[in-house]
Amino acid sequence: MRRRKIEELIFKGLMIGSTILVGLSLFLIIGTVIIKGLPFLSLDMLTKTPNGGYYFGRSGGVLNAIIGSIYVAGGATLLGMLISLPVAIYLNIYLKKENRFARFAKLSFDVLFGIPSIVYGAFAFSLMVYLGVRASLLGGVIAVALLVIPIMVRTLDEVIIHVPKELKEAVLSLGATRWEMAKIYFRQIKAGILTAVLLAFGRGVGDVAAVMFTAGFSDNIPTSLNEPAATLPLAIFFQLGSPIPEVQGRAYASAFILSIFILIIVVLSTLLTNKRRKKS
Repeated sequence: MRRRKIEELIFKGLMIGSTILVGLSLFLIIGTVIIKGLPFLSLDMLTKTPNGGYYFGRSGGVLNAIIGSIYVAGGATLLGMLISLPVAIYLNIYLKKENRFARFAKLSFDVLFGIPSIVYGAFAFSLMVYLGVRASLLGGVIAVALLVIPIMVRTLDEVIIHVPKELKEAVLSLGATRWEMAKIYFRQIKAGILTAVLLAFGRGVGDVAAVMFTAGFSDNIPTSLNEPAATLPLAIFFQLGSPIPEVQGRAYASAFILSIFILIIVVLSTLLTNKRRKKS
């Protein structure tokens, strides 16, 4: 009895210590970004493009990177949804759960989910070289779309699984076709679709490895798919490498802006998830 008590205290202490360590790490990261970034954050950072280049420029802002991030992540999320939603519906409605192909497909998406983003960037870059596409907004969208498709498929898969089984049985008993049942499911999982969109957008807007060789970089706002596009993670990466302290400070300000982006997305996705659970 005493041994069990000691073991419980040890593991309880380890859990509390781990929680405190993770919490401190989070506060240290956020604190560093705020302390080093806020002094350089200004209206110009949000409303102007860089002056004098992103590496040596001490004035202007990161408007090009903000808009570029929205373009890349938004385009990739849209493209990913056009592919992911039909795949998730097919695997869960048109195929039976015990179907081997369905199980293999879901396992494959789980594996793709865990592949580092740099691998997707390398693959997209090779594909672009083969097709003769240069580093551009289009290349960044393709690379990030490849990255977020497994995320969206598995998220939608979990959402569809939690739709009450009785609904499917009732719809089939009325003589509905699979397509009619898919439309009914679509109405049931609207909140889940929005959650998948937000998760994919958040992953896309914060990724740097997938767009490093595919999106290029520009101090200007892209006006077409064939032009290079800056993103906030790339701007942070390049600015931190500058020898000028002011430029490094602007990198932390850019990181603060990116953190606000991610915070908004996390809050929205949490609210939508809670709403879906209440409905269920």
